[in-house]
Amino acid sequence: MKTSTHPLGTLIETDVLVIGSGASGCGAAIGARDQGLDVVLLDKGKLESSGCIGGGNDHYMAVLEEKDTPFDSMDDLVKFYSKPVNGWTPAMLGNGWFQHMKPMLKLLEAGGVDFGKLPDGRYHRTQGFGQPGTWWCHITNGMLIKRVMARIVREKGVNVLDRVMAMKILTDGGRACGALGWNVATGEYLMVRARTVVSAQGRSATRGFNNSTHNPYNVWMYPYNTGAGVVLGFDAGAAVTELDTYQRATLLPKGYGCPGMNGVNSSGAHEINALGERFMGKYDPMWENGVRNNQIQGTFQEQMEGSGPPFYMDMRHVDEEVVRELQYVLMPGDKATFGDWAACTETDFQHKLLEVEIGELIFGGTIAVGDTFESSVPNLFCGSIFLYCSGAMCGGYEAGRQAALKASGMKGMGKLDEDTAAAVKNTVFAPLHADADDGLSYQELEEAARNVMMYYMGFRRSVAGMERALEKIRFLAGQSGRLRAGTLRELMRCHESREVLTVCELAIQATLERKESGRCVYRVTDYPGLNPDMAKPLLLIRNDEGEDQGRKALGVRFQWGKAPLLQAQPNS
Repeated sequence: MKTSTHPLGTLIETDVLVIGSGASGCGAAIGARDQGLDVVLLDKGKLESSGCIGGGNDHYMAVLEEKDTPFDSMDDLVKFYSKPVNGWTPAMLGNGWFQHMKPMLKLLEAGGVDFGKLPDGRYHRTQGFGQPGTWWCHITNGMLIKRVMARIVREKGVNVLDRVMAMKILTDGGRACGALGWNVATGEYLMVRARTVVSAQGRSATRGFNNSTHNPYNVWMYPYNTGAGVVLGFDAGAAVTELDTYQRATLLPKGYGCPGMNGVNSSGAHEINALGERFMGKYDPMWENGVRNNQIQGTFQEQMEGSGPPFYMDMRHVDEEVVRELQYVLMPGDKATFGDWAACTETDFQHKLLEVEIGELIFGGTIAVGDTFESSVPNLFCGSIFLYCSGAMCGGYEAGRQAALKASGMKGMGKLDEDTAAAVKNTVFAPLHADADDGLSYQELEEAARNVMMYYMGFRRSVAGMERALEKIRFLAGQSGRLRAGTLRELMRCHESREVLTVCELAIQATLERKESGRCVYRVTDYPGLNPDMAKPLLLIRNDEGEDQGRKALGVRFQWGKAPLLQAQPNS
């Protein structure tokens, strides 16, 4: 890494830049560094605790090809996950996920992650989320997993820039060549030039919807993920995808935004409605251990029919040792405060029903990529493609590896557009100088956005409602110029709010294009069934011609099918 002083701030030069230091970013940094190149990894958080994985993890998904274990091959993985809607090809799944599953598991294990073992020495694995095989390895010290990742990254010699929020991906001649950002603790402005860039900022925007607590930080997933990967990729001209189908929810312990439903379902728990009925068999042949979307749709349907709330998970019949591991090992490993919450609420899986609710709806998506994890913008790769800690780390590794392979053959790197850098710097710090009398706090703007999304973009929707939601979200986005911040912490939140609004706007537009129901947790009353012609990905590509309510709206053109093919480009 080469660092120098620039009139606008600090200039950094490297071979591969990775944006985001969660599981995907750690994988990407390791993948690029393993090719012997100089790597810079930046994140607005601290490496040891950033990303969804920062709070802990109780399971690691791995297909291990164990002898005499059914459905434990690459073909089984590909058959289950290669769906026309997500665009994951067999090559992507095989090269980008399967082949890295076991090496990443072994890397974590060598670093100190304790994977549960059976008496015969094999990993303790269970089945979950409708998958055909026992692909979920138990982790007994899951609260430490991110610290292990961080130590591995630092020991490999990756240049880590903690607390740096990326604001824009730089391009030169249509090729990615770095990023602009600022340090959320010191206010330092940074310009990073790189041969290639990897976006690894996750798939989810968690603050566009509320659960029953109405606390946007008491949520299922990491509350600081705001869909920035989609926002920055879209802004750079890359096609983004899954905004219409990656709208997810899970069941939560009532009033507590806690992960861990995989462990609850796979333990053999029964979901019970207010009438005392076990009902999930009506919605999935695998009952509670089926596809997560089916559990949410089924629970919501029971609620619509008056059979709940309340809803409960019943584990009183489950083997005592299984329940003990779930409550006292796995759940606290996924969220460290679970034990405190359980003690305060007198939660006891073995002897009491656990009241659950449908949690917040998460909007998100990802940058569309081809088999080499490169986007429609040359030199821009994306590692946040697959699901779960395993998918993030493995997909990140392949994206970083491919980015390094391309960078190693390049003769130079793109130029820094200083006018762009200056304009972005002004935008970054503008809320610190906003009119105190006419200013708007990030809390006010975000809460208004959540109210809109909950009212019009919930689990049941109409076209008319979504059109109203789009109108209102665009109005709110038009107010973002009034955001004010009194501290650097508030300044970071202001920019996060803008990202949340952008993801909401793109998600509404994408959902309006998908004129069907049944591929996600929501249903559109105007289109109650599946449309076989829409069994393919929907890509959103920037169109700068939009204009709405006195502001530049997010002009979007849509494309159904595979990501736009990259034009053959010489290394430069």
